[in-house]
Amino acid sequence: MSAALPKQPLVLGIESSCDETGVGIVRGTTLLTNTVSSSMDEHVRFGGVIPEIASRAHLDAFVPTLQESLHEAGVTLDDIDAIAVTSGPGLAGALMVGVCAAKALAVATGKPLYAINHLVAHVGVGLLDGKSSDAGQLPASLGALLVSGGHTEILRIRNITGDVELLGSTIDDAAGEAYDKVARILGLGYPGGPAIDKLARLGNPKSIRFPRGLTQPKYMGTAEAKGPHRYDWSFSGLKTAVARCVEQFEARGDEVPVADIAASFQEAVVDVITSKAVLACKEHGISDVLLGGGVAANSRLRELTAQRCASAGIKLHVPPLNLCTDNGAMVAALGAQLVMAGVGPSGVSFAPDSSMPVTTVSVPA
Repeated sequence: MSAALPKQPLVLGIESSCDETGVGIVRGTTLLTNTVSSSMDEHVRFGGVIPEIASRAHLDAFVPTLQESLHEAGVTLDDIDAIAVTSGPGLAGALMVGVCAAKALAVATGKPLYAINHLVAHVGVGLLDGKSSDAGQLPASLGALLVSGGHTEILRIRNITGDVELLGSTIDDAAGEAYDKVARILGLGYPGGPAIDKLARLGNPKSIRFPRGLTQPKYMGTAEAKGPHRYDWSFSGLKTAVARCVEQFEARGDEVPVADIAASFQEAVVDVITSKAVLACKEHGISDVLLGGGVAANSRLRELTAQRCASAGIKLHVPPLNLCTDNGAMVAALGAQLVMAGVGPSGVSFAPDSSMPVTTVSVPA
């Protein structure tokens, strides 16, 4: 089926892995529209994403978001060549809404359907046309640092349509989760990332030395004899350290230096993320790295990643911020790559997989 599709296929992408309902449309590597409806405001009073609320919000938002996306792109469903949908990883109920919607569209229109990996799609967004002179193609030696509320991972991309290797990941909380939990401890509300990033600019990042998880020699090893967690992260201990720090100030009756704690916490997070990511790239001969995921909006993470990549001779690629967070455009972009590579569609018999491994780029029929 895919062989008969155009060389620059018009692909509709659907994303519903968490709290954003995203529909994007691309033609080959050209972005036509990226429409996102977020339910974040509905989760604020709970201090985090509530899966059932997110799922219901996807149900309410999908049809209006799809209609807006088609209108902005100036196309109809009949014009679409293929449909791509996030099949995993993500929240099970939220994924189910997007997958069922995509299957319904595929059956109704007769269009081929591709079930794709949410994490690899974050890399695929780097292929979309933009200001970069190398848009439309990925570097031959590419790594991807994905930092979000649910994932902190460093990947090696040999071929985006079929050869993705996981080099390192968090073994507990993702960086975004740690930000949300620490923001709650500091009374900053949800989402925690933007609040801590803003407050940290007023604090001293060197005032408190918080732990950098999994950096001890027994975890790191050496380049010749790599430790069990050389490229992995852990943020749960850091969150606990912040809680104990606040408790100590309160027990003494002292005012809690919230800005200093926020700055020191943030420095601990970005320090260990960037140092391990750059190390993984250097030791695997990776010359280019793409920074993606919602936490890529963090100013200090972007700054330190740029500094350390430059020092290591690694070229950093950062998509526009609206394409770093979860969106349908990235799903459509990866879907288009699969179509153009001649990969067959997934059909409609697949089920969403909330723990889909990153090595599974798309679900075979």
